[in-house]
Amino acid sequence: MDRKIQIDTFTRYSLVSRETITSLKKYEDILIKANKTLNLVGSSTIQEIWHRHFLDSAQVIDFIGKNDKTLMDLGSGAGFPGLILAILSKDRKIPLKIKLIEKSPKKTRFLENLIDQLDLDVEVINQNVFKHSKKLSEDIFVARAFKPLKIILKLIHNNTVNWKKFFIFLGKTGKNELLQASKIWNIEYKQRMSVTSTDSIVIEINRLKKK
Repeated sequence: MDRKIQIDTFTRYSLVSRETITSLKKYEDILIKANKTLNLVGSSTIQEIWHRHFLDSAQVIDFIGKNDKTLMDLGSGAGFPGLILAILSKDRKIPLKIKLIEKSPKKTRFLENLIDQLDLDVEVINQNVFKHSKKLSEDIFVARAFKPLKIILKLIHNNTVNWKKFFIFLGKTGKNELLQASKIWNIEYKQRMSVTSTDSIVIEINRLKKK
């Protein structure tokens, strides 16, 4: 897909300001340069950053409410979806405090540099989320290209507390993963078709209990 078409599509969907589009172009430039050594995103997607990564990440913003105060992105990597949500929150003047947790020191340094370059108020935690000493208690959690669903559900059950929403991006195997998970868990969730792929879904988990 042509880059200009991608940017136009993103702009129409997100309704962000020209200043925010300029920030995202800066994000794109920094990511492309860093990707040569850090392998932050797949080489097959580098020409479609606006569609495959920016727009895909942005689709969650419409489901974040005014009463949601904190968000954590698990295994943030290149900053998707956490940093995109931070940029859109800033554009919409949503006072959402965002944390990114990433176990790779190199990717953590990339994220910290990116946050500084884009003038964002986002905290980066360089840690393996599965070894975090305290239970995590943000209002919202997001997980994109992180771990298989069965591992994420165990993490939710064992390592988090008092959350309101848990957004998980699922690919082609997502519906089957959900089917298998429902044999072990009672999951109260909303399922939405991804805006970037008919093969993918985004689920919003509101309650989780072991059977």
